[in-house]
Amino acid sequence: MEKTLPFIPAKRYFTIGEVGDLCGVKPHVLRYWEQEFTQLRPMKRRGNRRYYQHHEVLMIRRIRDLLYDQGFTISGARNKLQELVQTERDKRRNGEIMLEGMELLEVGDSVLEDFSDSADFEDSAHGPADMPEASMFQQRLQLLRRELCEIRDLLNPSY
Repeated sequence: MEKTLPFIPAKRYFTIGEVGDLCGVKPHVLRYWEQEFTQLRPMKRRGNRRYYQHHEVLMIRRIRDLLYDQGFTISGARNKLQELVQTERDKRRNGEIMLEGMELLEVGDSVLEDFSDSADFEDSAHGPADMPEASMFQQRLQLLRRELCEIRDLLNPSY
């Protein structure tokens, strides 16, 4: 299924239809994958409408690659994804960020916090107005780090 997927636009949230187009899968498949892959938890708003964030779109592309291109079963893909997530957590816990062709970078613990619940972070791209400037900087740094790691993962399919 060597289908080239479209570029993911710089948006904060994507609807299920947009994600389906970006990842080359139908919306009913995305809803099914939510049941099978616990890491996939889009934010739900009024009327149970799903809104996916950039990192979830990348995860869906990874799941699609495991299932459609690499031939994993659902169970095998689930195990492989859990293994990949655990590896990333171990790297974060050890304060490591590995980028291809670059040395090991050390960063502070506050930057390495897992912010998978960032959907709770307010809708604006900059966060709530009453958030201290240092916290906003850390949040932006976390987002940048996560996006860079996801880009690395997309470019290096062995991850």
